[in-house]
Amino acid sequence: MTTLDKIIAHKKIEIEHRRRSIPLAELQSGSYPKCRDFTAALGKKGLSVIAEIKRRSPSAGAINHWADPAYIARQYESGGARAISVLTDWKFFGGKVADIIKAKRAVRLPVLCKDFIVDEYQIFESRLAGADAIILIARILEARTLARFIALAGGMRMACLVEVRNRQDIDKALTSGAEIIGINNRDLRTMRVDLAVSLKLKKLIPADRMTVSESGISSRREVRLLADAGFDAVLIGETLMKSLNPAKRLKGLRDD
Repeated sequence: MTTLDKIIAHKKIEIEHRRRSIPLAELQSGSYPKCRDFTAALGKKGLSVIAEIKRRSPSAGAINHWADPAYIARQYESGGARAISVLTDWKFFGGKVADIIKAKRAVRLPVLCKDFIVDEYQIFESRLAGADAIILIARILEARTLARFIALAGGMRMACLVEVRNRQDIDKALTSGAEIIGINNRDLRTMRVDLAVSLKLKKLIPADRMTVSESGISSRREVRLLADAGFDAVLIGETLMKSLNPAKRLKGLRDD
């Protein structure tokens, strides 16, 4: 069983536990916070940075276990990030849905919920917490489900960053109506990173879709390379979370 398989298996069990604690109907009837425009943030002139709050990962282990989401979010805003990504998986990444609330209250930037979304319950849950956008991973969802989740999120004014890793994923994303496509340089099955994946797959995505390169970005040279390749944004987490001064580190990476 791969790391991805383990994550998905545990995620399904986790959702059922949460559903018994807080029924879906209760989430659906909640008062949703106002959404910030994630798509517009990424569409600003120049390469946008989505800065990620991530305490640990299966590949890196502990990164910044005691990180305060509000403090990190403020650091990212100061460093010039245009959006914040919050990893909300607990078992493998040390995150919580409540981290979205803390991050959003601390800054004026749109907040992206990053998790392994396999059930509509998670979409309502993240929206109630204040998420302005969600990540949907094409590899783990059937095309019909992916399209349904995109429509569901859109109905709640949330943007969707649809994550791909190969041509088949791209075809599924396009068929499902994805407007923002993220290319993950990390293979979620082996956890290996290869930036060349972004450069290769970018050419297969229509020019009218926004594109984001995710994972393994750690230098200004790499940021410039991706900007020159035509990406609208990059998602950077581990490099920033390891820094004692995330704002300064982010300023050093940005391609202004």
